[in-house]
Amino acid sequence: MTFKDLEIIPSILSALAAEGYERPTPIQQKSIPIILDRQDLLACAQTGTGKTAAFAVPLLQLMAAEPVRKMQDIEALILAPTRELALQIDESFHSYSRNIAVRHAVIFGGVSQNKQLNDLKARPAILVATPGRLLDLIGQGLLDISKIRYLVLDEADRMLDMGFVHDVKRIVRLIPKKRQTLLFSATMPPSIMQLAASLLFQPKKVQVDPVSSTAETVQQSVFMVGKENKKLLLAHLLKEQAADKALVFTRTKYGADKLVRLLVKKGITAAAIHGNKSQQARQRALHHFKSGEIRVLVATDIAARGIDIEELPRVINYELPNIPETYVHRIGRTGRAGSSGLAISFCDSEEVAYLNSIQKLIGFKVAVAKHPFQ
Repeated sequence: MTFKDLEIIPSILSALAAEGYERPTPIQQKSIPIILDRQDLLACAQTGTGKTAAFAVPLLQLMAAEPVRKMQDIEALILAPTRELALQIDESFHSYSRNIAVRHAVIFGGVSQNKQLNDLKARPAILVATPGRLLDLIGQGLLDISKIRYLVLDEADRMLDMGFVHDVKRIVRLIPKKRQTLLFSATMPPSIMQLAASLLFQPKKVQVDPVSSTAETVQQSVFMVGKENKKLLLAHLLKEQAADKALVFTRTKYGADKLVRLLVKKGITAAAIHGNKSQQARQRALHHFKSGEIRVLVATDIAARGIDIEELPRVINYELPNIPETYVHRIGRTGRAGSSGLAISFCDSEEVAYLNSIQKLIGFKVAVAKHPFQ
């Protein structure tokens, strides 16, 4: 299947070709026809599956087809949980809309609002926003979203994890009930289903099967270790290869903070990123990690989503995920672009069932490594 088969208009087709897009991904194949048919959509898709184009391309096409546009109205609102994701989405709209007259802008917190206000003066039809800054500008009387006809919630599960559910509900009360709503989420817990039920009207549902294979460039190993010895083993491995950076995953925000404090006490530079951290704190931690000022970044899965770190030699699963597909996404952050990577997992007695599920998904047994704390 090609984008032409999805009846994408020539002006957008040429923009996609310029970006190197050849064939639509599964989430794009499933979502684009539904959106072009003006139906609400509930989509489950992981980061990296092409979901931004899955909603941006058809929205641009719907808006480009309208002969008359009131230049003062924002018609499409895309809500994103973080500054990083909002910027990525805005860049995608910039790429896909290069041949059509549909303006877009992005607003987010943590920076001065002056430049963003200047961008809004250009009368964008599409606005990408984080909830906090959006409500701030509305509260100042500087922004009107009463004419919204398209609403997109991207990474909705992360939005809830970061405590934005009340902000989202406040925003929804300010926009027309008659609209097309699209909700994208990597997971579908009960909280997301409840949110979807309150926002969507007779939605079509699509789901993309999570990735189940791991890259051959990633060397995987598992350390069978008691829960009480995990911290000792982690410090041992980090000191053994003191020159290498490592992305360490925990299951909880509390666990991430606790682990950072432990590492710092042992003289290992580290920082945590998770949903309870401010956007500024997450940006600072990521910058310090990329620049080499800290060696270890401890993250929860949702906070790490969408983060792109080049030349990452190691990923360490301090705690195994209880969803096997999450393991594949975690270790997929190393061994990129043909370079080799190392994926290390700690497994205590309570996590053996998780390990078995992971091995069943990837189709082979992970090599068991020896260590001093057995």
